[in-house]
Amino acid sequence: MSDEPRSRAQRREDTEHRLAHDVDVWVASASADGAPYLVPLSFDWDGEALLAATPADSPTGRNLAAGRVARLALGHTRDVTMIDGEVEVLDALPPRRAGLFAERTGFDPRASATPYRWFRIVPRRVQAWREENELTGRELMRDGRWLD
Repeated sequence: MSDEPRSRAQRREDTEHRLAHDVDVWVASASADGAPYLVPLSFDWDGEALLAATPADSPTGRNLAAGRVARLALGHTRDVTMIDGEVEVLDALPPRRAGLFAERTGFDPRASATPYRWFRIVPRRVQAWREENELTGRELMRDGRWLD
């Protein structure tokens, strides 16, 4: 454990680096009756939102389409970024955007026989911490705005 917690600026820089370079994210959603569901999905980050795809009739696809919210987790338990986001459902993407997703993730949902749906997840709240000493000040974004 490091003696000194990272500054908010450093945490934001680390979070933005992770969004730009990581390829997979844990996606938590819930059914209408509150049953939780957690899966890893590949994603692409465009600087404003994460783009993910999953089969339209999968539990995650149904939950995201119905609830329009998700909780995402990047990293591991001793260096985590938690993102609460609003979900936009997209039945199709422009070919260029879908191609960028496929290139970055190594996975192209358009090539699957299973119908996939795209989900654009816009962060509304972002938290990042490593150890207990970073719990204070872990909130980096609130109501979709980065904190100073």
